[in-house]
Amino acid sequence: MSRTAPLIFACALLAALPVWAAPAWEARPLKEVAELPERTAQAQVVSLNTTRMSAEIAAPILALPVEPGQVIRRGEVLARLDCRDHEIAARRAESQLEASTARARLAALQLERAQRLLAENFISRDLIDARQAEHDAARAAVAVDRSALEAARRQVEKCVVRAPFRAIVAERLGQVGEMTAPGSPLLALIDTSRIEVRAEVQAADAGSLTTARELRFRLDGEAYPVRLARLSPAIDPASRLREARLRFTGRSAPVGASGRLIWREAAAHLPPELLVRRGAQLGVFVEAAGRPRFHPLPAAQEGRPARAEGLGADSRIVVRGQGAL
Repeated sequence: MSRTAPLIFACALLAALPVWAAPAWEARPLKEVAELPERTAQAQVVSLNTTRMSAEIAAPILALPVEPGQVIRRGEVLARLDCRDHEIAARRAESQLEASTARARLAALQLERAQRLLAENFISRDLIDARQAEHDAARAAVAVDRSALEAARRQVEKCVVRAPFRAIVAERLGQVGEMTAPGSPLLALIDTSRIEVRAEVQAADAGSLTTARELRFRLDGEAYPVRLARLSPAIDPASRLREARLRFTGRSAPVGASGRLIWREAAAHLPPELLVRRGAQLGVFVEAAGRPRFHPLPAAQEGRPARAEGLGADSRIVVRGQGAL
């Protein structure tokens, strides 16, 4: 074999090897590939007031004209109590006021006569002072009796228990014929004028709730629009959840219903399939001056959409070939 044979063989072998080429890749604007991910959390419709209506006076129950499950208006009669004893006390207080008023008029007349006699030097100054004291005492007695009458009439008003707000009757706790005492519960009411949605939100998702779009409470396939009222800054140490309170912007779901709070984030996110890992960092490749450049996303997590931090809407994101890059 000639000396040139190995060289010829090596050249032929190199010619047979494939020529290395840069990986093919494709980039598209962020606004075309970004998504607004949807978040969910367990939620329940609650009333801010679940009230036990109680008697304020001692009296037998004459009537409870409402039934459990009934929707009542504000001011509607819930209970009637036997008011005869309190009505008698009110009439007695009224008579006492009339008597003290008459005594006050007499004291005023006596003081007026005494002042005229003093001007003519028929009586002493001491007698004038005594008449003045009697007049002042009579006026004070009128004020005391007037307050007693107001208190007696207030007791009469308490014989009829009325609804303080629009509500649902949850339970009857008293019975007709029973003797009540101050504080005895008569009915349990659920306030329908102040209804909220209580949601338990993951601490990592709580921040997105404040800027979220399309907040909805979903119940049995039906969506109810809501808005955020407040978000607790405290994190439950056991569940690691934060409590959010929301209010319905239209019609309300039934009190006590359990469903899901659904919202869509306002910030642009990159789909998880576009993320690549370089060392310990997750990120995406971005086209810069015609070449791909790795852009880290510190808050990104495997398998979840990542917030497009530090990227503008016109940034071009590598959507094909990023794995080879």
